[in-house]
Amino acid sequence: MRICRFNDNRLGLVRGASVYDVSPVLDSLAQHRYPLPDHDPLVAALPELRPRMEELAGQAAPLALDGVRLLPPVASPRKIVAAPVNYRLHHDEALADATIHHGTNILPIDKAGLFLKATSSLIGASDDVVIRFPEARNDHEIELVAIIGRRADRVVRKDALSYVAGYSIGLDMTVRGTEERSMRKSCDTYSVLGPWMVTSDEMPDPSALEMELTVNGEIRQKTSTSNLLRDVAALIERASSFYTLMPGDLLYTGTPEGVGPVKAGDTMVAQIAGIGSMEINVR
Repeated sequence: MRICRFNDNRLGLVRGASVYDVSPVLDSLAQHRYPLPDHDPLVAALPELRPRMEELAGQAAPLALDGVRLLPPVASPRKIVAAPVNYRLHHDEALADATIHHGTNILPIDKAGLFLKATSSLIGASDDVVIRFPEARNDHEIELVAIIGRRADRVVRKDALSYVAGYSIGLDMTVRGTEERSMRKSCDTYSVLGPWMVTSDEMPDPSALEMELTVNGEIRQKTSTSNLLRDVAALIERASSFYTLMPGDLLYTGTPEGVGPVKAGDTMVAQIAGIGSMEINVR
């Protein structure tokens, strides 16, 4: 199942080049008063809602996919967790290039651990990345994103993938500098998520997915998730050992080698096998 959010917070199923509006299923979600829940209600309820979503899709008229505005497929993540230098060749290029490391200590992932990004940085596939500091180097970083489906507290690696609701394509946009990662990577629009969520039953093994990112038609990044130093399951185990992951939390799994700068006017195309592709403009 491919689940998207589109236009004015409508919910849709993507089939081929069409979107089928299943928004009435949202009426089944609990209505919350202050304080708001500590998770994304739709992602938490997804297993129970899927039969009704399929039924509604069968009754809906198709909408052209290229005619809708795609929002982030998860509306309310409470955490965006990210893995630094999780591909060996990216670790090597970061150490070798002073315009990437800026004199900071680039530790391997097992020593560096994970970091958090501000949820306010999240945008969808139809939004633009807006360069916050044009005088600085601003880099693209394509990543596989795992979307947590249920409460995960100190889970073990062998069970970790059962906690994943689905997968999406991410861009972990980055301002290069000396500041902490959580600051340089949390600018508004610097966490792209899309174009939709592919549920985990359609992607039972995320360990060998081909990915590619181009800028203005030029291939910049190209690899497979088989080259991850710590795979999705290991990252969930590590993250949940420090803090409880909740439904809707996003796990950006790391970027491969080939990171490079973008500027206003550029167009990025990111694609991951089994998920799809998205085109993001920079301004």
